[in-house]
Amino acid sequence: MDLRPIDQSYSVAGQISPEDLEAIKAAGFKSVVCHRPDGEAPDQPDFDQIRQAAEAMGLETRHIPIGPMGVTADAVREMVDAIEELPKPMLGYCRSGARSTAVYQHTAHLRG
Repeated sequence: MDLRPIDQSYSVAGQISPEDLEAIKAAGFKSVVCHRPDGEAPDQPDFDQIRQAAEAMGLETRHIPIGPMGVTADAVREMVDAIEELPKPMLGYCRSGARSTAVYQHTAHLRG
């Protein structure tokens, strides 16, 4: 698992598994946001599996899927809400971390 800090409160990673959540929590993260649609790849765990395991450990979660259309205005608004509502530091993940980085960068002008 490759955790890449974007700033002090947000980092990104590629696809995580429920087994990764213990290390994610140990690294100090308090919330996890998934930007990958369920079923994108046959070997990926559904968000519900991640959510259940994360919440059992006291991590808050949010699912903001970003599909083939790329980062949409709705996804940006949902990410702003997640940033405002979820505890930090926060980990965003998708297949490679690129969508999680892009949606966060799109929120900069709204977070002021």
